[in-house]
Amino acid sequence: MLKKHLSLAVLVTLVWGVNFPITKLGLRAIDPFVLTGIRFALAALPLVFFIKRPAVKFSYVAAYGIIFGLGMWGVINYGIQVGVSPGIASLIIQLSVFFTMGWGFVLFKEKIRGAQMLGAVLALVGLAGIISTQEGNHAVLGVMLIVLSAVAWSVGNVIIKKSGVKEIFSFMVWASLIPPIPLFLTAWLMHGGAAFEGLQANLDLTAILSILFQVYLATHFAYWGWNSLLKLYPVSTVAPLSLLIPVFGITSSMLMLDERISTPNLISIGIIILGLAVGLYRRPVSLAPVGPHAVMQADK
Repeated sequence: MLKKHLSLAVLVTLVWGVNFPITKLGLRAIDPFVLTGIRFALAALPLVFFIKRPAVKFSYVAAYGIIFGLGMWGVINYGIQVGVSPGIASLIIQLSVFFTMGWGFVLFKEKIRGAQMLGAVLALVGLAGIISTQEGNHAVLGVMLIVLSAVAWSVGNVIIKKSGVKEIFSFMVWASLIPPIPLFLTAWLMHGGAAFEGLQANLDLTAILSILFQVYLATHFAYWGWNSLLKLYPVSTVAPLSLLIPVFGITSSMLMLDERISTPNLISIGIIILGLAVGLYRRPVSLAPVGPHAVMQADK
């Protein structure tokens, strides 16, 4: 991966990691599905009136919107509300790396290199180490919800790859138009009008700043950057980069929410970084344009 693309990936994972505790701050005042619905409504409006729809089948846009908005972030936020800490959530979501590698192998015939396998094993050991040393019992439902969101993220990666979309930012804006209504409907089905009562009064400065961060950095910028990388590189190459998210997520949760991090957890984070370094190492690559897409070729 080129250095400029690797730098973009690190910045994106930083934003996503910090987004977990910032989202937790917003959830203190707002229902998780309502908060997520507001996030995507603002991500779509008013930009959708000024940005041309991406030149792909609308079914891809709609499918990604549902998977991305409801299946991933709606479920993550609900899982955090029912008891999973933001730091732990940022860890569990990394299961998407392994789901995505599997989809890449099955659907796109991508080869999984030995270094990627070794890196994945090391990263999995690190993740397992962090999860196993956490104090307190997290709700089984919450944990399963985050696992489900990891599956949704991997499916979203596949949709981006299959669509062949070039207009990444446009795709994100139009896809964000899809989830608000299903999210608000889910909130109403689960909690009735109580999910919306006092919403205006609860929108204090902290909640507003949380929403703005989620919309303009965690959605517009971060997913533009991530999906741009997916357009250039195989999903099995891009996916392991997301293993940096729990490093940033746990660190920022410790700083912002006073989450404690133990020495064993620091060791496990080091193992994750080692796994990431091993999994990403490869000979320099060159991007040669072929038709409408860029093909990645290893230097001989």
